[in-house]
Amino acid sequence: MNVLKFGGTSVGSAENIKHVAELVMSRGRNIVVLSAMAGVTNTLVEITEYLYRGNKSAAKEVLSQLTAKYMNTIDNLIDDPQLHDEACERVMEHLNIIHNFATDSFTLYEEKEILARGELMSTAMMDCYLRQQGVKSVVLPALDYMRTDKTGEPDSAYIQKNLTKLLQVNPDADIYLTEGYICRNAYGDVDNLQRGGSDYTASLIGAAIRADEIQIWTDIDGMHNNDPRYVEGTEPVRELHFEEAAELAYFGAKILHPTCVLPAKYHNIPVRLLNTMMPDAPGTLIHHTPGDRTIKAVAAKDNITAIKIKSSRMLLAYGFMRKVFEIFESYRTPIDMVVTSEVGVSVTIDSGRNLEPIVDELRKLGSVTIDEDMVIICVVGDLEWSNTGLETMAMNALREIPVRMISYGGSNYNISFLVHKSDKVRALQALSDTLFPK
Repeated sequence: MNVLKFGGTSVGSAENIKHVAELVMSRGRNIVVLSAMAGVTNTLVEITEYLYRGNKSAAKEVLSQLTAKYMNTIDNLIDDPQLHDEACERVMEHLNIIHNFATDSFTLYEEKEILARGELMSTAMMDCYLRQQGVKSVVLPALDYMRTDKTGEPDSAYIQKNLTKLLQVNPDADIYLTEGYICRNAYGDVDNLQRGGSDYTASLIGAAIRADEIQIWTDIDGMHNNDPRYVEGTEPVRELHFEEAAELAYFGAKILHPTCVLPAKYHNIPVRLLNTMMPDAPGTLIHHTPGDRTIKAVAAKDNITAIKIKSSRMLLAYGFMRKVFEIFESYRTPIDMVVTSEVGVSVTIDSGRNLEPIVDELRKLGSVTIDEDMVIICVVGDLEWSNTGLETMAMNALREIPVRMISYGGSNYNISFLVHKSDKVRALQALSDTLFPK
């Protein structure tokens, strides 16, 4: 059995839902993970923001527009009168829950309840449409098996136990449907796996059932060797090692959520990235492929801040690095790149939320210099240190571009360059011209 995940664009309209239904019907008995319709999660976030501010009338106006969107989708999706009414009833049940949360007291609990509705409405509509097509579909409610523990991490044992029970109760289904992104936390409250979490859901399900393959269906033909939004003539990468895919996802390749790779890698389950609109295209296969001594792809991570801490006291002083990292840990701010010298250390972060207090603390250790509006350019491939020449190719490609930091050796799959955002497109193009010549 495979796990097939479809993103918001893939189920973003009645026509797209029909297309996805045809696709999954042709692929046999699998588990299908659905996101909310494109734009719906953002709309739900907008509603919660109005409710936090006590602006009930604005929240109800946005909800009214969302209701019209869903009713129109159902009208264009389902012809059978009985199933049409059922779809409307199931979707309205969720929309009414949102309406009923427009109370004087609005908290994070109500927010997460609202944000879960998009995925629940997607499965309701797809279930009714598949049944109209004569398919025996069964919804596996994610809130009945997907759970995080007290640390916020997926509770793998619970997921496997309860998902297995649901599958055993419905052994003769043609297709199983479930929701991505949403879950319950360790206390039983509705929660989520964070934005992009539908990929994570698919991977967790794949690990739980030991799937033959996890398929992530989007609107692009696999993971490209550079960012097609900025570089012309990019091409899909047909095979990636799990580590290569993880590096690309973390450093900006939007097609795949970074967390998706981990459960699949742990259980050695191949992940295939496919195009909903070009279902016969080979896409990208992610697995434990052996190294091939090549550079595979380039990605860019925006909104980076570089911080340099310089102190003559650092020379031969143990404990300096520990003190630096403890400051970032205390503000729950992860570090991307680290470069050290005998008198200083430079690091990068991708969140400026606690920048001011972090810098105030760091100034107790030495002088601090900040560079904002930076970009990490990540070059990924089989960069084992004995594979000579690959790092030189990447560095030569950027010979005309000012580079603030270089990180190499922390991974066998990644060289990272820090450049200013004004040089981003030029850097990406230069790397493509050198590393992937036509």
